[in-house]
Amino acid sequence: MEIGRVGIWTRLDSQPSAQGREAVAELDALGYGAVWFPESRGRESFTQAAVLLAATRRMVVATGITNMWGRDPMAMAAAQKTLAEAYPDRFLLGIGVSHAPMVERLRGHRYERPLANMRAYLDAMDAAPFAAVAPKSEPPRVLAALGPKMLELARDRAIGAHPYFTPVEHTVFARRVLGAGPLLAPEQAVVLETNPDLARAIARTHMATYLALPNYTNNLRRLGYGEDDLSNGGSDRLVDALVAWGGIEAAAQRVQAHLDAGADHVCVQVLTDDPAALPRQAWRDLAPALLG
Repeated sequence: MEIGRVGIWTRLDSQPSAQGREAVAELDALGYGAVWFPESRGRESFTQAAVLLAATRRMVVATGITNMWGRDPMAMAAAQKTLAEAYPDRFLLGIGVSHAPMVERLRGHRYERPLANMRAYLDAMDAAPFAAVAPKSEPPRVLAALGPKMLELARDRAIGAHPYFTPVEHTVFARRVLGAGPLLAPEQAVVLETNPDLARAIARTHMATYLALPNYTNNLRRLGYGEDDLSNGGSDRLVDALVAWGGIEAAAQRVQAHLDAGADHVCVQVLTDDPAALPRQAWRDLAPALLG
């Protein structure tokens, strides 16, 4: 699977499917290695992936992430193999344990023992029968992983990890845990705005959801960020570590910093003052710097 060094992480749920297909077709033509998208309250990830795969010719379509609580292991494995057979080497399944509010309040499950549950889930996926035409090779998967134990599971039971909402120092840490070989594909948010106040305001709007989720804040504490960094929308220090703002050069430098720290592929998420809009011009503007 050729995923390249840079992909685009984007939310497409705010756009009609026709516009989403048009946008990912352009990303494909621009040369990005992959398009990543989440699963939360909107479109179901496998049907969305099928729509995007049909609209593209070359690049990888990756889930960042598919919620393990959204389907049983047999359904997850069957959906993955269905897309992998239909689109060889172009579908990458990212699986994650999600977060307690999404799992309990939205889906009605009990969020407990995430590591043990993920391990058991992967066991069941691997043992699941599949009587349809199978893909020619075992389809790859990555795990949404932040802490050392989930990173170790990603190393041992997947082709690697897809960390989200992490600074460059986490990439250093993750590579150390994963060792050489496994794929490390962190997400990196960028704001193409040179005014510090405006850029940080856009960043803080994006960060607000994640700073309310313990999985993310615990990971940031593990990296040395304190309560002053995590409160009141995030300190400037934290904002600047999580969101690269400025011009195209600043975005390219942050992507390179992740690559230098051990990332194999960086999933760039462009933030704007309108979260519902697709930043297609920014994707065009970034392509020469990120893909050249």
